Amino acid sequence: MTSDWENLTRAKHGDETAWKDLSCSHQKRLIKMAMLITGSVAAAKDIVQETFLYLVKSTTRHQSGSFKAYITTIAYHLALKEKKRLHSVTELGETDLSEQSPQPLETVLLTERDLHIAKTINSLSDDHRNVLILRFYGDHSYEDIAEITKQPIGTVKSRIFYAVKKCREVLKQKGII
Repeated sequence: MTSDWENLTRAKHGDETAWKDLSCSHQKRLIKMAMLITGSVAAAKDIVQETFLYLVKSTTRHQSGSFKAYITTIAYHLALKEKKRLHSVTELGETDLSEQSPQPLETVLLTERDLHIAKTINSLSDDHRNVLILRFYGDHSYEDIAEITKQPIGTVKSRIFYAVKKCREVLKQKGII
């Protein structure tokens, strides 16, 4: 099995299969994360495209760390930059956040639930929202999040705890959970 670092090296040398492997492995997760930060699916897709473009054009100093954390850090900072550029979070609209392919009724219910969850997450402060997105939508460890956000691990754990607690309260009040 080829590592993501090896795929990146091969992709930089024109290997389309390596490029597709990287894209398939990380694109969907990065789009979700960027969409939750910016509030825009179109902006999220652009950010992920910029992330991959950056990967191909840049010189990687080291390949000893987690590739997932490396690529997420790039997308995370691009998403924050884009959010500042937009100056406000756009409405999420009817965005399908689920990865499943259930029956039509289940699709409607899952989409509505996911939309409520996304809006609840977007209502959090930036500090709480960003660590929550990185943890649950980016699937990163506390250590990775601390490295990505340049915060102490205790701060990361605390923010995730309080963000989850606040989301639970809001979603219970709405009858979602």
